[in-house]
Amino acid sequence: MGQNNVSVIGAGTMGNGIAHVFAQNGFAVSLVDISQQQLDKALVTITKNLDRQVQKAAITDQIKNSTLGNISLHTDFAKGLANAELVVEAATENTELKLKIFRQMDELAPKGAILASNTSSISITNIASVTNRPESVIGMHFMNPVPVMKLVEIINGYATAKEVTEKVVSISKSLGKVPCVVNDYPGFIANRILMPMINEAIISLHEGVAGVEEIDTVMKLGMAHPMGPLQLADFIGLDVCHSILKVLQDGFGNPKYAPCALLVNMVKAGKLGVKSGEGFYKYTAGSKDLVVSSRFI
Repeated sequence: MGQNNVSVIGAGTMGNGIAHVFAQNGFAVSLVDISQQQLDKALVTITKNLDRQVQKAAITDQIKNSTLGNISLHTDFAKGLANAELVVEAATENTELKLKIFRQMDELAPKGAILASNTSSISITNIASVTNRPESVIGMHFMNPVPVMKLVEIINGYATAKEVTEKVVSISKSLGKVPCVVNDYPGFIANRILMPMINEAIISLHEGVAGVEEIDTVMKLGMAHPMGPLQLADFIGLDVCHSILKVLQDGFGNPKYAPCALLVNMVKAGKLGVKSGEGFYKYTAGSKDLVVSSRFI
């Protein structure tokens, strides 16, 4: 087993970004997904992102080619995990799905491998409980877009071994990231603070305190946030925001975390933000202009 073998489970937005960053930093990456189509799509996205880095002179053609050469694609989980020193799960934010995948990871990955989840809210202790190596299970929460964002939120489960945490901190630094270690409580730190703010912005809109652009402008110009909370919610995905708020509400048993009725309705209506083409703003291919959704004008 090589020292730098990493397997990434899930070839969606987060998975392809995580694979890109590991591969660019010299790791041999096995990108694993049940869908060959999703794997092919991920490789196209990684190539486009590398091309953008070359155009900006952030990397050379040689680095681009070596990065792509470090990535192998697998639909067979056993082959994809056979040589892993670290496995990073980046599947959809769904508890049952993650537990199922971690059972497979535990069964198929080498005994010494660390099993990490990119979850943004689901309990690492709960995930670890379905494995035979809870001391080797940890949270490794990357931020989107992964190649750009510096933070990795590292979450210790109840049983996570200190040396496992130290190893993941060291690996994160080798990727050029800034690791922050936190403990396993609902929402960890990032989403425990961010999601109530986004929810409060939606409540303020719902109650007519201010409009979409006004709310976002106040937070951008008044609080030096690079993106307003409603635009950020669109970027994250309103369905994801809704799911995380439910995790917080259930985990703390506190109604203050309950998702705003407007958010609930928008998710039901399929208005999920950037991914569906409309949320608080409308998104048209090729346009960088932000246009407020007509229902809020």
